[in-house]
Amino acid sequence: MSKQPEKNYQKILEDFYNLYPKFKDGRIDYSFSDSALVIDVVIVYKDEFLLLKRSNKVRTYRGLWMVPAGYMDEIISAEEKALKELFEETGIEKKSVLSIKTGKLIKETDSKISKIWYIIPVLIKLKHKPKIRLDWEHTEYKWVRYEDLKNYKTVPGLNGMLKNILDKK
Repeated sequence: MSKQPEKNYQKILEDFYNLYPKFKDGRIDYSFSDSALVIDVVIVYKDEFLLLKRSNKVRTYRGLWMVPAGYMDEIISAEEKALKELFEETGIEKKSVLSIKTGKLIKETDSKISKIWYIIPVLIKLKHKPKIRLDWEHTEYKWVRYEDLKNYKTVPGLNGMLKNILDKK
């Protein structure tokens, strides 16, 4: 079960920025780290959210279903990073966003890959159902209801994160 860490994500981001190596462009390189700060972007239109199937080109969780996500690898706000990931992974532009809300930080340990994920869930509600343009990280997408999540093979901890951000009891 996921637990909420005591630190907030800004402190964790600063710690990781000082601890881990950087790419040439200054972003944090989590390639060989045992923990990482990530953002999960839950995109909602009416009573459905967007689920993406991870491609074989990604490093972890190939072929599993997930929401758009990315490493918090630069010192920016969760909202700004969520909007970047939204556009990069789906082609959805900021002008389509009705509202954006950041949830409580979640700590998820995946012993199978020896990684601790600090997850910042972000809920983005859309004004209209957009056309989706996938990037290389995903092979397909589906709009699903939370109740139908059980029909998909998902990344570890997705159900709990969704339950939390979507306020499902």
